[in-house]
Amino acid sequence: MMVEKILNQLKGTNEAEIILQMENAYSKIAIEQNKWYEKSSFTCTSGCGECCRNFEPDLLECEALYMAAWLMENQPEIVNKIAEGNFPFEKNKGCPFWNEHNSYHCTIYGGRSCICRLFGGCGSRSKNGKIMFKPCKFYPTEKLSQFKTPLAHKNYMQEEILNIFGTVPPVMSDLMEEVENLNPQDKRTKLIRDSLPETVRRLKWIISMNGQAQ
Repeated sequence: MMVEKILNQLKGTNEAEIILQMENAYSKIAIEQNKWYEKSSFTCTSGCGECCRNFEPDLLECEALYMAAWLMENQPEIVNKIAEGNFPFEKNKGCPFWNEHNSYHCTIYGGRSCICRLFGGCGSRSKNGKIMFKPCKFYPTEKLSQFKTPLAHKNYMQEEILNIFGTVPPVMSDLMEEVENLNPQDKRTKLIRDSLPETVRRLKWIISMNGQAQ
C-alpha cells in the first residue's frame, strides 16, 4: 500500500474510502496491463516521457485525492508548497511534475493520474465493439520495425492484434469507467494546477480535525 500512513490519518472519512478504492482501481489497471505487457512485449521505451512533455492531465476528484495523499505520504517536503500553488517544475504548459533532467521524467510515478497509467498500454473499441490498438505516436518507428511482425503507427483490429501478439490489450474506456464510477454524481475534471492545491489543503484540514495532524 502506497498511502497507508495517510489512510490511517484519514480513518473513518469518506475521503479515506475513496482513496482506498482508487488504490484498488490502480492496482487492477496495473494487473491488466502487465498481462498485456508480458505476453506482447509491447511496452513504452525506457526514459521516453514525450507524451507528458506538453500535456497536463485533468483530474477527477478521486484522482486528485489519491495524488494528494500519495504526495503527503511520499514527498511531504513539497506538500506545503503545492498547497500554496507552487509546483516543483513550474512551466507554462505540460505537467508540473515532469522533470526534463530526470531520465524517467515523472516525479510522482506512484501517484500519477489515470490517463498517465492508461496511455500507451491500452486499446480502444470500434463502433462494432471490437478491440483496436494503435502504437503511441511517440513510439520510435525503428523500434516498431523490430517486432517479429513489423508494426506501424496505425490502428490494428482485434483479429490482427491476436495474430500478432496472441492476446489483446485492456480497453481504456473499460478501466476508466471504474474510476469514473467513484464520482458518479460529479464527473467534472480540473487541471492538476487547479485541483491539487485545494485538495492538499482539504486533506490537511481533515487530518487536523481528525486529531491526526502531520
